[in-house]
Amino acid sequence: MEESRIAAPIGSALDRFIKSKQDQFAYASGELSQLLRDIALASKVVNREVNKAGLIDIMGAMGSTNTAGDAQQKLDVLANIRFSRALMKGGEACALISEESESYVDLNNSGKYVIAIDPLDGSSNIDVNVSIGTIFSIYRRKSKEGTPIQDQDILQRGSEQVAAGYILYGSSTMLVYTTGHGVNGFTYEPTLGEYFLSHPDMKMPEDGKIYSVNEGSYNSFSQPVKEYIAYCKEKNYTGRYIGSLVADFHRNLLKGGIYIYPATAKDPNGKLRLMYECNALAFVAEQAGGKASDGKNRILDIQPTSLHQRTPFYVGSKKMVEKAESFG
Repeated sequence: MEESRIAAPIGSALDRFIKSKQDQFAYASGELSQLLRDIALASKVVNREVNKAGLIDIMGAMGSTNTAGDAQQKLDVLANIRFSRALMKGGEACALISEESESYVDLNNSGKYVIAIDPLDGSSNIDVNVSIGTIFSIYRRKSKEGTPIQDQDILQRGSEQVAAGYILYGSSTMLVYTTGHGVNGFTYEPTLGEYFLSHPDMKMPEDGKIYSVNEGSYNSFSQPVKEYIAYCKEKNYTGRYIGSLVADFHRNLLKGGIYIYPATAKDPNGKLRLMYECNALAFVAEQAGGKASDGKNRILDIQPTSLHQRTPFYVGSKKMVEKAESFG
């Protein structure tokens, strides 16, 4: 039996795991495997800097804003640099879409893949030592290699992702990813400098009792959202909201629950970005048996029209998302 068809044991190193699963990739020529390694390498550097942030003066605001209008933190900029450099040196990516850049970054015209990334999600939590994360999506370019990057390469539906995942910098650092064949989680062992398989074939509970929403914005929610929150309260569900998308999503992936960032009066199109936040987590959720929508439509079916397009986001246990959608 081929190694790739044997379940990898807990404790397998990330590099070995990726290599053993390479024949699952639609284009198994090695570049996608290397891309995942490049992302993992950059995350190790970011993890080190996150853990030392309070000691080396890289906490706090930069005094500028990013494409979303959020105040840029020093670690936001630093993480963007680390991931950009790793992907540029790797050579497999032709373009990078980042929350921290107004336009896409042209990396290498000969590259076969487009990367969409939120280098450090949860900026408002950096200074108070709460979990933050990195979110990434990988797409295969559509135009001919060696030619200029085109809109068709950049503006792809989430259903066209070939891989996606996130890194959670918390009490332990975890890398969770999918290539469309289930979801696997790896925990970083800092003394060895390596990720090891700790959560094989992750499954999101079909139902749950946790709802994650910023109830501080309750008065600006639509009536259907208010009614769903009232339903959650009537069912005595537990409200848990960290304010760090990766951390909220990760908890619900493991325990069952729903995360909602709906449209509000302030952000009528929602606040989260489709290309480098919602698509990746929607792909992971679906591969783990969950569901993701904008309240009506499947997230992965939305055709993006701009790099920083926003969308309402409902993601989590399948039955909970379906129930939230039923309120209209």
